Parts: sequence; structure tokens; C-alpha cells
Amino acid sequence: MKDYQNTTTNQVESTLTETERAVFYRKTYAHLAGAVLLFILIETLFFQIPPLLNFALSLTDGYSWLIMLGGFLFITNYAERIALKSTSSKMHYLALLIYVIAEAFIFIPLIFIVLSYTDGGSFDILNQAAIMTLSLFTGLSAIVLLTRKDFSFLKSILAVGFAIALGLIVAGILFGFDLGLLFSGVMVILASGSILYQTSNLVHKYKTHQYVAASLGLFASLMLLFWYILNIHTSD
Repeated sequence: MKDYQNTTTNQVESTLTETERAVFYRKTYAHLAGAVLLFILIETLFFQIPPLLNFALSLTDGYSWLIMLGGFLFITNYAERIALKSTSSKMHYLALLIYVIAEAFIFIPLIFIVLSYTDGGSFDILNQAAIMTLSLFTGLSAIVLLTRKDFSFLKSILAVGFAIALGLIVAGILFGFDLGLLFSGVMVILASGSILYQTSNLVHKYKTHQYVAASLGLFASLMLLFWYILNIHTSD
């Protein structure tokens, strides 16, 4: 991420007063909460549109899922670039909106599986996974916010880990093998590391005007954690 000149409105967060820091945190987590609520609303809306639902489900087989995954990664990269490099608040919000919509779309097949998992316990599975995800996210965030430890050293570790994971996912799609419960467990660990890293960036690297970008990074890590915790629940 490019450095910006230090100004009154573009200060490194770690140099702020306690009041300014509290305002920055509040804005970031308010936008994160808003992104989660928007995700739920969009996901619910998607399930009310049969053609869109059927289209998303049709992309889960073989090469189609690989194309869907590639499209999601492209959108993710595009949204993150807008959020980090643009100085326009409108573009920041556009990036967050694009990313939330992309997450809601790629979650359609997994949510559909969960809703079809049992006759009476489907929502219990969703609720359990959501509670576990939020609990773990809160605990990891608290570690960084209370200790103010810099977890930037995780960047290279996460980059290698996610590159290997992506390679395994692609191989699984191409050769038709199931990555299994162990892979989901490892991905939960990687997602947890990503939460530590993103929260550390919130404390040490983001500027005061970048609360939307900070919330996007946290949202991405939160949803990755939710995806694999939900996968583990459906594997029981």
C-alpha cells in the first residue's frame, strides 16, 4: 500500500489521540457491522430470485466452479485496490458494496447445502456457525486491540498459505477430489491469522480516512472464517 503524506485527516492511526482512535475504531466496526447486515439482506434477496439461484448452483460443477472462483478473486482484488488506492469516499463505499455482493453470490451454493442439510436443523447449523465465527473473531480482535501488538509479520506467511490453499482448491476442482475436514481446519487457522493481520493494520497502518477500507479487510477475513466453520459443521 502506498504511503500518504501525513496531514490532519490522513494520520497513521497509531499516532492518534485516544479520542481520535476511538472514533476511528467506531467508524470501522460500524461499517463492518453494516457490511454483515447488508450481506444477510442480499443473500436473502438472492434466494428469492429462482433464476439467479439456479444460475449460481449451476456453477458448482467442475470447471464452472473454477470460473466462478476466478471471477470472485478478480472482484476481490478490484475492490481492495479501489478501497486502498482511491481517495474518494464514494469509491470506498462502491468497493465495499461490490465485495459484499460478490460474497453473497459465492455463498449461495454453501447456504443452499446447509438449508438442504436437514429438515429441522438447518438454521441451527447457520446460527451455530455464526456464533462460533463471531466469538472467534471477537476474541482475536480483542487480542490485537488490547495488546496493540503488530502482526504485520504474518503477511508473508498468509500469502504463502493462501497460495498453497488456492492451488489445492484448483487441483481439487480439476481432478475431482475432496479436500476434506482437515483442509477446512487449516483454512480456519489461516482465516484467524488474517483477522489478526487485518486488525493489526487497523491499529498500526490505516489512516483516519480509510475506515471503509479497514472494514472491507476485516469483512473479508470474517467471511472466510465463516465459510470454513460452516463447512466443518456440514461435514459432521
